[in-house]
Amino acid sequence: MTGFGDPQASVLITGLAPGAHGANRTGRAFTGDRSGDWLFAALKRTGYANQAESVSLGDGLMLSGAYISIAVRCAPPANRPTRDERDRCLPFLVRELALLPNVKVIVALGKFAFDSVWQVLRDSGIALPNKRPVFGHGVAIQTPGAVILCSYHPSQQNTFTKKLTEPMLDNVFVSARELAKTPDSVIE
Repeated sequence: MTGFGDPQASVLITGLAPGAHGANRTGRAFTGDRSGDWLFAALKRTGYANQAESVSLGDGLMLSGAYISIAVRCAPPANRPTRDERDRCLPFLVRELALLPNVKVIVALGKFAFDSVWQVLRDSGIALPNKRPVFGHGVAIQTPGAVILCSYHPSQQNTFTKKLTEPMLDNVFVSARELAKTPDSVIE
């Protein structure tokens, strides 16, 4: 499964893996499942999507300024990809990032996506500190390649328990837009 969105995007949104009953069935990340319902509603509210839902490949969804990708390209058993599965799929994410020359912000949806993005940047030759910063919702980490902006994943586990709320997710994308406007800086 490949990513999709605006090829001139300044914001790359990275998730975990295709959901077995959503993206795996529809062929597009975050499409046809509840995580996608949350994500696309937030993208619509913050000006990155033309509609608040994504149900199929031909549903008319268009992204502006954003591109969506995933770390693992096939639906893992019990929605728990292994590190080995991630590592085998990372070259696809490396290639997608290379094809997106305007990305300034990478939104990592969940710790697994954050770890994957960190490895992708390292694999791309970007000098990163040996000690990886701690993942936390709303944490922004400036790297020489892009700002990594962390968010809890819009999974049912996180949304039903209110670990992630609509305003929290909206704030991530509002922050992403603002961060994409700032000049690049280097980790000190």
